Amino acid sequence: MNATDLAHDRAPDLETDTFTLWRGTGPLLVSVPHAGTAIPDDLRPTFVPRALATEDADWHLEKLYAFVRGRGASLIVPRFARYVIDLNRPPDNAPMYPGANNTELCPTRFFSGEPLYREGQAPNAAEVQRRRARYWQPYHDALEAELARLQATHGHAVLFDGHSIRSELPWLFEGKLPDLNLGTVGGASCDPLLRQRLAEVLAGQDAYTQVVDGRFKGGHITRHYGQPAHGRHAIQLEMCWSCYMTEAPPWAWDAAHAAQVQPLLGRLVDTMLAWRPGATA
Repeated sequence: MNATDLAHDRAPDLETDTFTLWRGTGPLLVSVPHAGTAIPDDLRPTFVPRALATEDADWHLEKLYAFVRGRGASLIVPRFARYVIDLNRPPDNAPMYPGANNTELCPTRFFSGEPLYREGQAPNAAEVQRRRARYWQPYHDALEAELARLQATHGHAVLFDGHSIRSELPWLFEGKLPDLNLGTVGGASCDPLLRQRLAEVLAGQDAYTQVVDGRFKGGHITRHYGQPAHGRHAIQLEMCWSCYMTEAPPWAWDAAHAAQVQPLLGRLVDTMLAWRPGATA
């Protein structure tokens, strides 16, 4: 067993009832805020039966990105599904993409547009605030604490927010998404050279279609924690499910496709680990 295998197998450094965190030695934190699939028992009766399968999860990302622990990056994985609360939405529930269909802090619709809840069971304002305190806040407290640790150790911190989605969802966007969608809030959430180097990694391959700051420019996590003037840099990657899994129930892991895309993800991760503020092109 090599050192990378040992890093994969080691116990988490912090495990709570809402998230699991492995702390790394490099300046990078990888977050997969929509990888959770659990729905608390007390909430299950409020959802329509279809919702209990959590079809809009970012399936298997904790497995796809497990390799980062062997590269020296930190990794944080939530337990609960985005249907409970969306960890990548702002606490005031402001729309991420004005003028387009959006899901809320506590989503009320599937990505296909149909209601998630039984009639009259959608969360009211008080319930949204309860979930925010119970599920959203601990994850964000952990993000802040880990970024502060990395910055204190290395002088800067990089947050990589990993997401995945079905390649075609007409309720949310037109047509088919590029396979890989890198978001830096139009360049505002990270250093320009870091953005350039990541874009070059994507442009340097032809196995996957890709775009930088297209439809998905970055959600709340990227926008909030990406503060390059203060030594914190954030990048989001929205990946089509077809890159590593099947896009139909039961949304199974595809080992062959995953093995093909992971080296490219590794190059992105290595680029973020190696980059330093003040570096020149």
